[in-house]
Amino acid sequence: MLLNLSILDFVIVDKMSLDFQSGFSALTGETGAGKSILIDALSLALGQRNEGGVVRLNQDKADISAIFDIQNNKEAIDWLQHNELESENAELILRRVIHADGKSRAFVNGKVATLQQLKDLGESLVDIYSQNSHHSLLKLSSQRQILDDFGGYSDLSAKTYALYQAWHKLHIQKIEYEKNAQIYSDELAELRDKLRELKQLSFTLDDWVTLQQNHSMMSHGNKLIENINFCIEALEKDEASIFNRLHLVQQKISQSFALDEKLKESFDLMDSIAIQTEELIRGLNRYLQKVDLDPERLKDIEARIQAIYNFGRKYRIKPEDFEATLTTWQARMDELESFQSDVGINAKETAALHAFNESAKTLTEARKKTSLVLSQNITDAMQNLSFNHGCFEVKLTPQEPSPHGLEQIEFLVAAHLGAELRHIHKAASGGELSRLSLAIRVASISKANVPCMIFDEVDVGIGGSIAEIVGKLLKELGNHDQRQVLVITHLPQVASLAVHHYKVSKTQENNQTLSHIYLINEKMRVDEIARMLGGISITDTTREHAKEMLQV
Repeated sequence: MLLNLSILDFVIVDKMSLDFQSGFSALTGETGAGKSILIDALSLALGQRNEGGVVRLNQDKADISAIFDIQNNKEAIDWLQHNELESENAELILRRVIHADGKSRAFVNGKVATLQQLKDLGESLVDIYSQNSHHSLLKLSSQRQILDDFGGYSDLSAKTYALYQAWHKLHIQKIEYEKNAQIYSDELAELRDKLRELKQLSFTLDDWVTLQQNHSMMSHGNKLIENINFCIEALEKDEASIFNRLHLVQQKISQSFALDEKLKESFDLMDSIAIQTEELIRGLNRYLQKVDLDPERLKDIEARIQAIYNFGRKYRIKPEDFEATLTTWQARMDELESFQSDVGINAKETAALHAFNESAKTLTEARKKTSLVLSQNITDAMQNLSFNHGCFEVKLTPQEPSPHGLEQIEFLVAAHLGAELRHIHKAASGGELSRLSLAIRVASISKANVPCMIFDEVDVGIGGSIAEIVGKLLKELGNHDQRQVLVITHLPQVASLAVHHYKVSKTQENNQTLSHIYLINEKMRVDEIARMLGGISITDTTREHAKEMLQV
């Protein structure tokens, strides 16, 4: 859901920050006031190509930021994680900076991004329906998703996709194996030899660490013994040993403590030092008893270390990577051996293809049933939107197996009586396409996840009762806590049904034209609806009509 749009020095906007809420919002204003600026700015933040001339006069750059709540948008969250662009909270920030020379920079959550990344991410955030904007509904992938979402079998579609990918991987492997059978046979033999060598080393990373520690100790054993003996001698062996002098100090402090209890802390500390010293002496003596300087054992350790290094140099592997390499080699050997087994790659590929076909056929049957219902629903919705005698069809065309099943899904429309069913981008004009998009969304939205929809000029060429129907349908679309419908409209019948109303106005300041967009209150809204109803002169009768439409 779109939370905020901030615009700086864009076309005729100097500075603007708009907060948005869920539900149906209308944007109104006089012709030329700049109503489409909001959509143009948001489109650029979503990765649309910059056609130039968008930086405000006498400014160096335009800066656009859009903040979205993606807490319930799994597709966007997964995309961000995959591209390592996620934020610490549920908000997503898209930013586009466009310089006067046409160059631009893009950011996602404060990190530099490409325009393609903005575009890919934007497809899961906003759908814009206007004469000049890209329509996601024109894409076959979107049409397929609408049908699958409407039918409630998106999970089956995802399963079919996964089964296709599994089969296709095996199919490619089969072709490669048949073409390079001897190479794979040689690779398998080499893998067996390497695995045998590695397993003979009985290597584990823990043992390798211990082996190096033991080698270091035994290689410097004489020096270790010399140092430890010196320490023991200094601690307790001679008359001036540390232990004897500490014992003398302990006696003196004990005597003093008996005379003054304020020395208790020093007494306790000295007692602890004496105990620690005794423990140190015992520990050093135990270490000496365990030191093993057996030359034969040292030779064995050195031989084992040398064997490990020799193996690593031979195959260019660090000892620290032996265990991971063993796993990789074993997996590859198992794969190659499975190709040569009784249940080899041919059988695996056949089984994978069968599993895909079964799932795809189930999906096809479900789509056939759902397509009839959805076609009728959208046809009915079209009748209410001034497409008299119009017709809509969800066409399923059989095709070769693909990740998306056994058929291509295409939306066809005949906008009026006697017209031929054609793909929607060929059969509808710009204004009709916006209304047709509305019909499709209204008929299929119950199970779709479209967080934000923006309609521009959805009311072109209509009025009266049809306009009121459009308004009611838009309000119905926005009747969801996590869904937004933003509409640019010239019709009071549409604007009056909005839950939130933004007004666009234009002023002359310092010899420049500036556009302003702001959320209006109930009183201001009455005046705006009255303006839309009454033209230049707004009468009391017009205001009363506006109040009636707004039910205030």
